[in-house]
Amino acid sequence: GSSIAGSTTHGAAYYQRSIMMRIAVLSAAAFMLCGNSLKVEQKAMAAINPIRKVVTLLQKMQKQVEKEGAKEKELYDKFMCYCKNGASDLGSSISAAEDKISGLPSEITGAEAKLVQLKEDTKKATVERTAAKNEIAKAKAMRAKEAAAFASQKAEDDSNLAAAKKAIAALEKGVSSGFLQTKAAATLRSFISDGMPHVVEADREALASFLSSTQDTRQVHDLEILGILKQMADSMAADLAEINAAEEAAIKTYDELMAAKKAEVEALTASLESKIKRIGELGVAIVEMKEDL
Repeated sequence: GSSIAGSTTHGAAYYQRSIMMRIAVLSAAAFMLCGNSLKVEQKAMAAINPIRKVVTLLQKMQKQVEKEGAKEKELYDKFMCYCKNGASDLGSSISAAEDKISGLPSEITGAEAKLVQLKEDTKKATVERTAAKNEIAKAKAMRAKEAAAFASQKAEDDSNLAAAKKAIAALEKGVSSGFLQTKAAATLRSFISDGMPHVVEADREALASFLSSTQDTRQVHDLEILGILKQMADSMAADLAEINAAEEAAIKTYDELMAAKKAEVEALTASLESKIKRIGELGVAIVEMKEDL
């Protein structure tokens, strides 16, 4: 405060001395010009009055001095305004800087602890995302294997059921002998030789005898075979419906798992990107805070 007041007094005194010196210079110049003009008047009366020239010159000089004085006053006022306001602003800046510096050590400690935690969280999220991706890959491989097994089983069951239905139709029409020469009969023979689920041994033997007989040698009555075939076809149709339902359930479970795991991977990826960005920003902030100490 005292330095600003001193600067103000000194500036005012300087401004007054500057004006006084310029007036003195102008007065001396006027006096000299007046003395010279008297001599000129004595030598050349016909010449233009030199006093007028001096007055005109002094008037111009006065205007120039006033103009420069006004400019200096404007600069002086601006300087004084800066001195009054700048000191307050500077004081506030210094106080804020001191407060900031006093709190930097604790801020640095907190930021470094946060950085360590972020790095640990990043490692954990990376491991979790890798595990989720591995589960997706395993689920895809298992689903592909299950789908292939289902397709193979369904194709076989469809073929056997179709053969049984053809045999039933042939028996109902009384043309069983013609049927025994068809590809469907060969399919049934293979099915019987590989084992027939849901068919007792006696019925299996009766079917085997029917499929290997001819019109002249067949000993088993067609009605009995027809009953066995219908029962077998019903069981085969039920089995086929069951494996179809199981496949549909497996597909649904797989789709739900894929959706959940993909959402998990996406969430972990977003979290990782955010954490990595935060780690970079926090690292820069720590370096800047240490430089400010």
